Amino acid sequence: MKTYLIPFLLVSVFFLNGCQQKKEEKQKMNFLFILADDYGYHDLSINGSKFYETPNIDRIASEGMIFTEGYADCQVCSPSRASIISGKFPARHGITDWIGAPTREEWRRAGRFNQLLPPEYEHKLSLDYITLPEAMKEAGYKTFFAGKWHLGSKGSWPEDHGFDINIGGWDSGGPKGGYFAPYKNPNLEDGPTGENLSMRLAKETVQFLEENKDTAFFAYLSFYAVHGPIQTSQGKWAKYAQKAKQLGVAESGYKMGHFLPIRQVQDNPVYAGLVETMDDAVGEVLNSLDELGLAENTVVIFTSDNGGVAAGDSYSTSNLPLRGGKGYQFEGGIREPYFIRVPGVGNGQKNNTPVIGTDFYPTILELAGVPLKPAEHNDGVSLVPLLKGGSIPERPLIWHYPHYGNQGGEPSSIIRLGDWKLIHYYEDGHEELYNLENDVEENIDLADKNPTKVKELSDKLFSYLHEVGARFPEKDPEYDPQKEIEYLQRVVNEWLPRLEKQRLQFLSEDFDPGNNWWGSMVTQD
Repeated sequence: MKTYLIPFLLVSVFFLNGCQQKKEEKQKMNFLFILADDYGYHDLSINGSKFYETPNIDRIASEGMIFTEGYADCQVCSPSRASIISGKFPARHGITDWIGAPTREEWRRAGRFNQLLPPEYEHKLSLDYITLPEAMKEAGYKTFFAGKWHLGSKGSWPEDHGFDINIGGWDSGGPKGGYFAPYKNPNLEDGPTGENLSMRLAKETVQFLEENKDTAFFAYLSFYAVHGPIQTSQGKWAKYAQKAKQLGVAESGYKMGHFLPIRQVQDNPVYAGLVETMDDAVGEVLNSLDELGLAENTVVIFTSDNGGVAAGDSYSTSNLPLRGGKGYQFEGGIREPYFIRVPGVGNGQKNNTPVIGTDFYPTILELAGVPLKPAEHNDGVSLVPLLKGGSIPERPLIWHYPHYGNQGGEPSSIIRLGDWKLIHYYEDGHEELYNLENDVEENIDLADKNPTKVKELSDKLFSYLHEVGARFPEKDPEYDPQKEIEYLQRVVNEWLPRLEKQRLQFLSEDFDPGNNWWGSMVTQD
């Protein structure tokens, strides 16, 4: 009799241990990280837009903590994305431009006749780093990625950096097939013709949640939206064309920037439809958390990788009162929606502490009860003290973008410390100083009145950049100032009127985007 009893007891012990392990996994906090692409600070209703409708993203904010001075780590995508999962500023990890952007002499082919040649940059995320998903995987989490990656080609895809599952992440920075199937994506099977990409990624995420509801998970939903080509359904276009007219169509929609025109109004109905569809997709996933009983045990984070596209690419939106947009050194290029919903914390509370994308790594580890990895997330700090109502020590935030980009920004580096923001320009070496507490629009350069503060911040900035081995642009020996002047005159005389005309065409009743309704605009990155 004892002979039969021993195996039975062993099976019982293993079963109970298995149940205890499952129970412990279920008690762990789950994480849903939602990253939008090219999505500006004011591209949602909770942050003041009267044009865009975003009830589901607004819900994350109103049920969590709103970081009103939350930043992306760069004014373009790849550097910011690398910073989120590595915990390192772009100058440190070396991906300082969107992967695929031309450098050195190749930049001349852009035909912009600029003074500088942008430096080389890393073209993939280093495999030597222990990334955020790898750290979560080590801690027993199931890791999932869906959507835009843009951190290297095969061998440096999501599955090479800690994600168990990769749906749709590969080399490309934009949706090669647009926002409706077929997708032309090697890591995403085509759905029925006309299926929407944002909704498809949401449904893939929901399926993952359903299949892993009893397992601790780290899900990373990285929308291709709202990157160009901007596309929407005819119904949504009609809705927002009508809404723009009801709000009143401005006589002029653009203002000339340093290199390119910059959009001043939010009235693009195609872009608004794209925004609403992404918000619908966010709603699908939030509703799934509710239905599966996971909402009370899941941290939800929402942010963007850079500012809204006000110039270049699709000229989609305006970030006013923030200056500039994607690609720019101003607040419109780097200040983002930054929401963290921890069950029972926040409820729409606003926090004005300057925070940044590198802070997500240590914050998520601490919320998960996982030991921090300060040797990895060198440039981030945990925001858990802020979520608990406390504070964190003041520290400098640093940006390094020694490139021109497609949107009209200037090669520059930035440091923010407290309310002060210093911008160093590489074309002529001049520096601008703004007090963001009093001048978030960055209209009043205080550098001449505060030389001591300029020197203090400039010294801190370049001490860091030299410490991490940052790369810098160089003068182009073939630079011809007359050619640059002629180019800028063409922009003013030809591009600007063409953009104003196109803006009104998007709102006209007989608007026709061409051979295919879905194909409105194409971008390079």
